[in-house]
Amino acid sequence: MTNRIVDLFARKNKNILSVYYTAGFPQLKDTIPILETLQEAGADMVELGMPFSDPVADGPTIQQSSEQALHNGMTVKLLFEQLSGIRKKIHIPILLMGYLNPVVQFGVENFCKKCQEHGIDGLILPDMPMQVYLDEYKSLFESHGLLNIFLITPQTSEERIRQIDQVSKGFIYMVSSASVTGSTQGIQATQENYFERIQGMKLKNPTIIGFGINNRASFNKASQYANGAIIGSAFVKILQESKDLQSDIQYFVQDIRKA
Repeated sequence: MTNRIVDLFARKNKNILSVYYTAGFPQLKDTIPILETLQEAGADMVELGMPFSDPVADGPTIQQSSEQALHNGMTVKLLFEQLSGIRKKIHIPILLMGYLNPVVQFGVENFCKKCQEHGIDGLILPDMPMQVYLDEYKSLFESHGLLNIFLITPQTSEERIRQIDQVSKGFIYMVSSASVTGSTQGIQATQENYFERIQGMKLKNPTIIGFGINNRASFNKASQYANGAIIGSAFVKILQESKDLQSDIQYFVQDIRKA
């Protein structure tokens, strides 16, 4: 069986909308209803955040959602329980995003087994060094059908980008700026130069741009330089303020999608 992420890029190579949100936020039992509504509204892919007490790469919005989810009682074990049977309804790719520590505490092999059981397609673990992945986890991840997604930033050297491209399957996550999530407004000229530089490298893997993508204009701009973009903090804010999750999620996604 091929991976859903690979399948997605095989049939669609433009304007891919990936949406990030934190599992167990705003309420503990909102994880699955949000996922179902995102699929219904037209999201192509979902990154489900595993809340962690020390989220170094996350800006205040996602940090607060993580704290709230932990306070609500969310754990990795409970997340897998919530995801049980999810593939009866959900056909879009699902990635779990978080930090290596909770995965190690859960037991990496056990974690991978649970991911495979529940139809998880990939992992984004920004604090896991590439060499550690290659030496310790690559064969384990691959044997459970999991793609490991690497991040690059404007500071990543060409040599390292080529290396990441070589060992990657699925897509490469292009961090739009050297900052935490949710901290930039729109796309600046320096970021466009970086996007053009990556475009010019003709990488074999598709690219998706994340950090600072918060509305239709920034999504469309990012999609000119990559295969699509990830919206995180802006979506988490919608969840935080929502009085009617279903209708607010539908409106948010459809507004991004408008021509």
